[in-house]
Amino acid sequence: MAVYTEIDDDQLAALLARYQIGRAVSCKGIAEGVENSNYLLVTETGTYILTLYERRVNRGDLPYFLGLMNHLADKGLACPTALHDRDGNTLNEVAGRPCAIISFLKGVWPRKPNARHCQQLGAATARLHLAGRDFPMQRINALSVDGWAKLVSDCEARADSVLPGLAREIVREYDGLKAAWPDTPGRAGDRPLPHGVIHADLFPDNVFFLDEQFSGLIDFYFACNDYFAYDLAICLNAWCFEADGAFNVTKARALLAGYQSVRPLTDGEVHTLPLFARGSALRFLLTRLYDWLNQVPGAMVKPKDPLEYWQKLKFHRQVLGASAYGIER
Repeated sequence: MAVYTEIDDDQLAALLARYQIGRAVSCKGIAEGVENSNYLLVTETGTYILTLYERRVNRGDLPYFLGLMNHLADKGLACPTALHDRDGNTLNEVAGRPCAIISFLKGVWPRKPNARHCQQLGAATARLHLAGRDFPMQRINALSVDGWAKLVSDCEARADSVLPGLAREIVREYDGLKAAWPDTPGRAGDRPLPHGVIHADLFPDNVFFLDEQFSGLIDFYFACNDYFAYDLAICLNAWCFEADGAFNVTKARALLAGYQSVRPLTDGEVHTLPLFARGSALRFLLTRLYDWLNQVPGAMVKPKDPLEYWQKLKFHRQVLGASAYGIER
């Protein structure tokens, strides 16, 4: 179960007394999730998600995450909202952890995403990017290329225990991406790149559907300000590879077509997509590798296989242009 911090009845009752949602009927830990402790909370007035933010989450970032969800919902994007307590606060504390009570979003995530799911995801991602344009807060992407250096350093000594030669390959890849990465916000050489609020973690388990129809996005706790095309590259990696590691260009084409039905990509974004696909593959290889090598004692969370993203990275290395992802320009 992905619950790192437990709460007792008295702590829960004291927390709920700050809100106007009635007393607890039930509160059960949610098995899915990695970063935080999540509970399915049922009160006299409805169903909610109670999230306790664990040590890996910077408390200073929480107003950004919670404010962004409410901003996007106000703009019409289907996503949860953070409840305000009697004093107007969305952020509280319970069991020694910062916490928030989040509205419950109906839907299920697709265990076997198909091209239709991908098309709807692409359109929703574009709507998110547009809805976030006037969000006033800013958050640097701590897990973009500058943030990978520490992960590379932390993993290098033991990476070969997971796969012989992996440490050398990671350093090589990081050095190449750092040299090629757009280092000025909004620009890649002489090609302006649109940027703004991105989700940065749009894996299938963060995208809900009802009867094959998109119903909403959840889990905004990696959201930040970065390149829109980088967010799309994360989606390509998360949605468009099959269980055997093969890249599904039909899904990729549907994803990108869905996005462009709402917000057309610029030539610069298309040109940079292979670079961002490699970068996002390295980002998740590194974070998964770190978690694999530094498992939390007692936490009943199975670390995700880092080598899945090593295989994806190897695919992107041989890509010569965005046409490999089903887009022509």
